[in-house]
Amino acid sequence: MEIAIDQTHWYDRIWASFIFFTRLPFWRLHEPPQACYKTVVEHWPLVGWLTGGVMAAILYFGSMVMPYLVAVIAAIVVRMLVTGALHEDGLADFLDGFGGGGRDRQRILDIMKDSRIGTYGVLGLVCYELLLGATLFSLTPEMAAFTILAADPFSKMVTSQLVMMLPYARKEKDAKSKTVYRKMDWKAGVSLAIQGLLPMAGFLFLTRLPWSMIIFLPCLVMYFLYLLIRQRLQGYTGDCCGAVCLLVELTACLVVCSLVTHPIG
Repeated sequence: MEIAIDQTHWYDRIWASFIFFTRLPFWRLHEPPQACYKTVVEHWPLVGWLTGGVMAAILYFGSMVMPYLVAVIAAIVVRMLVTGALHEDGLADFLDGFGGGGRDRQRILDIMKDSRIGTYGVLGLVCYELLLGATLFSLTPEMAAFTILAADPFSKMVTSQLVMMLPYARKEKDAKSKTVYRKMDWKAGVSLAIQGLLPMAGFLFLTRLPWSMIIFLPCLVMYFLYLLIRQRLQGYTGDCCGAVCLLVELTACLVVCSLVTHPIG
């Protein structure tokens, strides 16, 4: 018997998010009802507390026992292992679909669903990883750890707005995960904001960096990507969410790097 979403418990929905967005064996401890997977985006930033926390710990503590560049690379690799490179896969598919041979909506969707990776996907992933690694390496281990700990949940919160602003671009049966996220109500929206903004607020309080640029520029990147996705697809896909998440996070890291290395005033 299928259980409705409203009949599920809040902890089941959180558990489903950690199962969906990571490759850690949470499912061995508890398997939530299938309906909970329609709400996973509502707790996506909370998963960012884990993935960002793991990465931050490796950046900071790893730099004490190994060369800092090695710690940066290890942090990036471990996060990909924890998430199963879920978002990186989305970024590669997104770039292949929008940058390659996707001349119309259906062709873009077909390319993004293809398991093979193209030139745009390869080059995009290489450029993304190099930029992220170089940005973190240019910061001190402590600042890099604080930055990723704040930027990871924040980017997931910002990206989650795609689900509210756009319909799903495919039919549910054609989705890679066989799941279409539900539209969020105001309670879920408030919870999402707390999850994403709390680490960022702590980061801004500790670092005293100008909050406007760190908040505004990543949101601006998300908005332009939203316009592109709306124009070309008239809806979102999971790959779009993964790609936007990484690009928003990278923007936040780049802004922090710029402010730290070239302070305003």
